[in-house]
Amino acid sequence: MNIANLLEQIAEKGWCVWDDFLTPEAVQQLKACFGENTQQARIGRNENLLSETTIRSDKISWLEPIMGEPVQHYLMQMESIQRAVNREFFLGLFEYEAHFACYEKGAFYKKHLDAFKENASRRLTTVLYLNDEWTEQDGGELKIYDLDDNELATVAPKGGRLVVFLSEQFPHEVLPTNKERISIAGWFRVNGVRDNFLDIAS
Repeated sequence: MNIANLLEQIAEKGWCVWDDFLTPEAVQQLKACFGENTQQARIGRNENLLSETTIRSDKISWLEPIMGEPVQHYLMQMESIQRAVNREFFLGLFEYEAHFACYEKGAFYKKHLDAFKENASRRLTTVLYLNDEWTEQDGGELKIYDLDDNELATVAPKGGRLVVFLSEQFPHEVLPTNKERISIAGWFRVNGVRDNFLDIAS
């Protein structure tokens, strides 16, 4: 698969699963950049951020280029996707924000949309999985729905697999995991201004 295939699937159905986006070696290098400096994930944005572990119970660490060359390379790959999507669909994607997400055994994230009600600046969601030898018994699948609550796909979090979908169109959830599950969740955003203030990542 390549970026052209990604664009075709986004145009056709609004979401895409790209297996082997990264090689096993690249997955391990990127995973090694994930350190111990994590925080409990919260829901909402800016002044409306809440810690609500009954909705999501993962821990996160925001991606920064200073984390190392594998992170820098991954961000460059995302920049290539951003340019291609903008060229094809004129979405006006302005920047990319992403974090490592660690789901410890039993952790989950209930069904939600990535686009915020007050400010839908997130337009395209990405999820890259960094897990070794994942099996069906390990759980932790991503379930994707349409806006009418019809289930579209159940995606296992296998290492190197990239999932991309339109943030405003596809509610999704992470099922409880039976062992540690690590991913990188990211969002391509438009330059959102609200109440004369630039919308920045929290």
